[in-house]
Amino acid sequence: MRQTAVPVGCPVCGVRESRDVSDVSRRHAASVHVPLLLPSVDFMQTIAAWAQDLARTLLADALPRRWAHVQGVAARARGLAAAVGPDAELIEAAAWLHDIGYLAELATTGLHGLDGARYLRDVQHAELLLCRLVAHHSCAVIEAEERDLAHVLACEFAPPPQPLADALTFCDMTTSPDGDQVQVTHRLAEIHDRYGTGHLVSRSIRRATPLILEAVGHVNARAAGTR
Repeated sequence: MRQTAVPVGCPVCGVRESRDVSDVSRRHAASVHVPLLLPSVDFMQTIAAWAQDLARTLLADALPRRWAHVQGVAARARGLAAAVGPDAELIEAAAWLHDIGYLAELATTGLHGLDGARYLRDVQHAELLLCRLVAHHSCAVIEAEERDLAHVLACEFAPPPQPLADALTFCDMTTSPDGDQVQVTHRLAEIHDRYGTGHLVSRSIRRATPLILEAVGHVNARAAGTR
């Protein structure tokens, strides 16, 4: 189910910068353990089950509110299975793993999608399309531009197919920080309230809002067509 991906060489991929973590309810603990490699996915374990185990290992103790959020996002993904079709397992796996880059041990650039995708690629040797989904989730390229990391993101991870990106955006942007299902407008408003008007994340979300709303609309239409 998974394949080893060779990292793309790029002279700027090692960029590091300070990271704002004001949105993360973090509990540092010496017991936090970042696994070097979880057992390979095989026919006895689906990629979604593997992703759930990995997300639990990384987030459940260290970032419990993040863990609550990703559980809700994964539940949203399971609810889209009929609309997504053969890619349902992949979307659920991405839902479990999309926020692992918030973990302090993985954070190097401040762009959590990129940091999480690098860990999946370089340490877990995850399927490349899964890494691309995590790297680009919820219009991450716009935040990458705000952080002057768009060139790094593009160098390392190509954007995933738009229907898959839309599905993951829908799941993330209709789930609250505590894992509850919400309307996308409520989720966007909550992000602005949490960060404040002038924050880099608020600026990014403001720019991304038309794309997010378009993605959610596309997925709602696809889901309605399967009922």
